[in-house]
Amino acid sequence: MDTPETPPVVNIVGERIALGPLRRDLIPTYQRWRNDFFVARTTGDLPKPITLEEQAAWYERAATSSDAHWFIIYEIDGWRPIGRTDLFEIDMRNRTALFGIMISEADACGKGYGTETTRLMLDYAFTALGLHSVMLDVSEYNLAGRRAYEKAGFREIGRRRQSDLLNGHLYDLIMMDCIATEFESPVLGRIFAPDERR
Repeated sequence: MDTPETPPVVNIVGERIALGPLRRDLIPTYQRWRNDFFVARTTGDLPKPITLEEQAAWYERAATSSDAHWFIIYEIDGWRPIGRTDLFEIDMRNRTALFGIMISEADACGKGYGTETTRLMLDYAFTALGLHSVMLDVSEYNLAGRRAYEKAGFREIGRRRQSDLLNGHLYDLIMMDCIATEFESPVLGRIFAPDERR
């Protein structure tokens, strides 16, 4: 399907997933993901048909963004792309960013990939970039997302009441954050470390 014959370029390798840069050749895959309304219902995007041209334009903006860092999520077993994740509105002065994730392949849901991806992205934010606070918002009805974020280290810090519409019902939008002093590096702490004397 969308599985490469050789491993893709990756930046961060976890236990079962790895994160690598956006790829132009995956634009049709990104388009397929965005046109899956089940996936789109938790992203905050308006559910509408996305053309290949729109997706290509998104790719050009995302691939050259200075205040967002995008990664493709791969299953290590087979190197299949299963979604994407990002830090955006990165503010190096205040050491803050917002976090987003989209597990886009239905058969990749419910396997803990969202939790592992979230941990790796927090590791990237705190260990590699030196940020201190990462925040997200998640819909009250997105139970799987909320579970994954909590397992990875996020905590609820507030709610915007009845501000997220789904199927005619209004749900709360939950704000969550994680700060560097409450997080332990699972991977990058071994990479971003001083050399030892020999």
